[in-house]
Amino acid sequence: MRIEEEAAFANLLVPSLLGRSGLADRDRAFVTELVYGTTRMRRACDWVLGEASHRPLDSLGTWVLNALRLGVYQLVFLGSAPHAAVSETVEVAPRSGRGLVNAVLRRVVREGTRSTVWPDDATRLSYPDWVVARLGDDLGRDAALGALDAMNQPAVVHRRADGYVQDPASQWVVGLVGASAGERVADVCAGPGGKATGMAREGAFVVAGDVSRGRAGLVRSNATGLGLGTVAAVVADGRLPPLRAGTFERVLVDAPCSGLGVLRRRPDARWRVRPGDVAALAGLQRELLTAAVDLVRMGGLLVYSVCTLTRDETIGIDEWLAGSHPELEPLPVPGQVWQAHGRGALVLPQSAGTDGMFVLVLRRNLAA
Repeated sequence: MRIEEEAAFANLLVPSLLGRSGLADRDRAFVTELVYGTTRMRRACDWVLGEASHRPLDSLGTWVLNALRLGVYQLVFLGSAPHAAVSETVEVAPRSGRGLVNAVLRRVVREGTRSTVWPDDATRLSYPDWVVARLGDDLGRDAALGALDAMNQPAVVHRRADGYVQDPASQWVVGLVGASAGERVADVCAGPGGKATGMAREGAFVVAGDVSRGRAGLVRSNATGLGLGTVAAVVADGRLPPLRAGTFERVLVDAPCSGLGVLRRRPDARWRVRPGDVAALAGLQRELLTAAVDLVRMGGLLVYSVCTLTRDETIGIDEWLAGSHPELEPLPVPGQVWQAHGRGALVLPQSAGTDGMFVLVLRRNLAA
């Protein structure tokens, strides 16, 4: 209800509520699956309900509708025992709506939960039409549908050697920055600090900036918790960094983006992003890179990364850099899972079970 009515972020809300729930680990995992899964598959659930209900869904009220979505998710996508799924869902429905919830879910069971014929890919995979169309145009239909299907699967938790939870794709980006002991590195969009602390683990001194005071605080607390004394967290706008030009061996711009490569971790994000956001974010990315170029010393590296898959935020940014900053020489991105994408490289969610990520590694030419 809070995700639906208050626009709460599932990946922040659910762990917080579970932390004080007193539930056993097995039940905590089931709650997480129910909330994340129902939120992801909301459109598909609504289509099934629309076929089974004799009343318009928008006339049911949010509480009844969410109860029905929970029931349909269990029946259609989890394969839960029908009796248990129906009876438990009826129990959490408002008393006045229990008869309707019972009748609709039993109709779903009678009509069969494994033989659903979907009207289109966007409904089947439960994404807004524009996301499916945009990624289909930008990646090709097969690659796009593969990525969208992969991001409907639960995310696997990965921990670094120091215990920090971080997706392998993000760890690979840290490796491509290649920070080493004694080097000065600027991470201009650092919150919450996964990449900054990853680079500091290699012995580099990292200036980690973020425009949000809260996110900069997360960088600081994460560095402290990992025992890293070489991370300087600062509140700063990456478009106007309070840093001396030409003084960093390496600069990372892990830019704000549409996040269309990490939707498995953020189940509600697919419903928040709007088509116009992509162009606006690409404009912000260009501003951040314009400022970041000046921070790199001659011969140093500029690394651009985004956890999205749209052309505007990946190849489009690369093409703009090629025209605006010819002094930046692209370097090859090694690795079995990366595929060439413009002068950079892309890893798709289905390639290695990771987040989707684009990275571009550039050296500032000594002759510039």
